[in-house]
Amino acid sequence: MIGTVHADVVVGVALAAGLYIAAWRAVRERIRPARATAFAGALAAVLVALNGPLHDLAEGALFSAHMLQHLLLTLVVPPLLLAGVPTFMIDALLAPPLARRAPRVVLRTVTRPVPALAVYTIVLVAWHLPGPYDAAMRSHGLHIAEHAMLVGAALLAWWPVASTSRRLPSLPYAAQILYLFAFGMPMTIVAAMITGAEEMLYPFYTVAPNMTALTALADQRLGGILMWVPAGVVPVVAFTAVFFRWAAAESED
Repeated sequence: MIGTVHADVVVGVALAAGLYIAAWRAVRERIRPARATAFAGALAAVLVALNGPLHDLAEGALFSAHMLQHLLLTLVVPPLLLAGVPTFMIDALLAPPLARRAPRVVLRTVTRPVPALAVYTIVLVAWHLPGPYDAAMRSHGLHIAEHAMLVGAALLAWWPVASTSRRLPSLPYAAQILYLFAFGMPMTIVAAMITGAEEMLYPFYTVAPNMTALTALADQRLGGILMWVPAGVVPVVAFTAVFFRWAAAESED
């Protein structure tokens, strides 16, 4: 099953890859293979999330498939994207005259730990409330806005940990570890509410085609569990990576 391929997504990914290569060639500064691989991984995750079988199931049949799509867009794409963009690229975008004073002040504020996590929490919770969620499922334009906001908010939430910028740097290692303890809480709370619900929260799936042996309620609970587990596992993986980077930095000092 190949699934639907959306030309706008493919063109957008190709454009991002082209700009990345063009910036690298223009500056002629070496990009570490690990960074290039992370950036390519982010683009690949976007293609998987927004094209093919996963996208088709998420759009019209399975709540669990939609939650898997959201996991890719919030827990995979943003950290890989931030880790994949070299310092010289991100700081060039943040430098005058491309970024004026007011936007820089706003960015400096919303990429700090408390505001970043607050924005992420509000966006995540709001789009998983029954009203906004069902509205997005019935409107393609609103659904695009939902995904864009989830990715944007997740980028802010990952910034204190994964930023490579010198102008808007990530937190010190010790603070990153503390931050990661709180990072998974918003998604865990949303997942717990969905998993524990005794009735359908999202009317859209009561009339959607049943493509599996699961009932609509069982599919909803599976979606909640799919959110719940990665919400705990991904911060632990990130915690481990930060710890080893911290240890390596200490040994170099």
